[in-house]
Amino acid sequence: MDSRAIQDTHPKRFSYIEKQNSYIEKKNTDPKNFPDTKKNIDYSNQACDANTKLHNSIIIGGKHVNNRMFLAPMAGLGHVAFRELLAEFGGFGLLFTGMCSAKAVPTENPDHSTVFKWREEELPWLVCQLFGSEPKSMVNAAKRIQREGFFGVDLNFGCCAAAICKKGSGAALLRNQTLSMEIVSRVRDAVSIPLFVKFRTGWENNPDQSAQMAAMFQKSGADALVFHPRVAPDRRARPPKWEHIKYIKNAVSIPVFGNGNIFDENDCKKMLHISGCDGVSIGRMAVAKPWIFAHLNLHSRTPALSDHENDMTVFKTNNNIAISHQPENFTAFQAPNIDSPNIYHYTLSRFITLLLKHHDEKTSIKFFKKFVPYFAAGFKFGHKLSQKLLKCENTDEIRQNIDSLFIPLPETISRPNLNLFS
Repeated sequence: MDSRAIQDTHPKRFSYIEKQNSYIEKKNTDPKNFPDTKKNIDYSNQACDANTKLHNSIIIGGKHVNNRMFLAPMAGLGHVAFRELLAEFGGFGLLFTGMCSAKAVPTENPDHSTVFKWREEELPWLVCQLFGSEPKSMVNAAKRIQREGFFGVDLNFGCCAAAICKKGSGAALLRNQTLSMEIVSRVRDAVSIPLFVKFRTGWENNPDQSAQMAAMFQKSGADALVFHPRVAPDRRARPPKWEHIKYIKNAVSIPVFGNGNIFDENDCKKMLHISGCDGVSIGRMAVAKPWIFAHLNLHSRTPALSDHENDMTVFKTNNNIAISHQPENFTAFQAPNIDSPNIYHYTLSRFITLLLKHHDEKTSIKFFKKFVPYFAAGFKFGHKLSQKLLKCENTDEIRQNIDSLFIPLPETISRPNLNLFS
């Protein structure tokens, strides 16, 4: 079935303003919105439009989000301590948790869990990501997430780790359209909070098939899509095909956020210009530079942006419009300027403090060691730096290593070492 036909027969969609709907239809079908990505384009000329879009607020599932820059869900990395570190720097629109098991969430105790754990202050901008393959367990988990007060719930149809796919979860669900749509539809019926779906291109390099899946996700009730344009077998072996994101954007009228190899401001501009997507989801680079959202806010705002700060894009959604309070991100206390060389030492020191605030020492060291290679990827001799940071038996040794290795600051590089971005 044609993806456009699927979209237009959505039984759960509300129609608000005919003029707005006509605008969306025109935007999603006009070829000029999707330029030829093979041309050698100077993206600096697109800076104003891209920056304005990134900093404009947006409505997702009836809720207001203050900008279009999200922290991507990352297993073992997007835990409560890391999210608090990002919150202190600020600048993001939404934060996503790491993957949470749908089977575990209904009875999980946040006081003891290392994954399903949060701060009350972050709930207004926190989305919980679920993985699982059974509709009933996904529904029960989503209900718990709504009861706890999360901004939204995200369904993981993109993880291609063998341990996840062997259980029929993550990207494995892209092989079973019937089950995938049942999960989305039943979760949609069970909760009213915004519903996100994170997915990959699939198991074959076929963007048309991905677009059809996207339209079916919308038909089943998704409020927004986060798309990673890589095929599942590749994992991260090859660069993402950002031009494939426009196939998704062209197939739906709900917001589409691009994900994959966004490392700096120029990458944001390129992705938005190539794909026409509505925003970006940044993962590994947020670990390498936890202040990246603050940096993008500080450096990518244009003089004309002040005229657009109150702009809001309203998409056709699955729930009634109900604008919530805009999140007020924290400002890092005692933190150096984000352009100061001292920011690296401060960030590591603050991170270990926050880990110990939320976890015992054993868990803190485990999470710190998971974090280190990504953080070290931004340095010229990142492998050696990583090896030295990982030589620790307790948190006192971690602090000693931080002081000895980051005063003075080692030589940094403009693009991360992808060999450390495992």
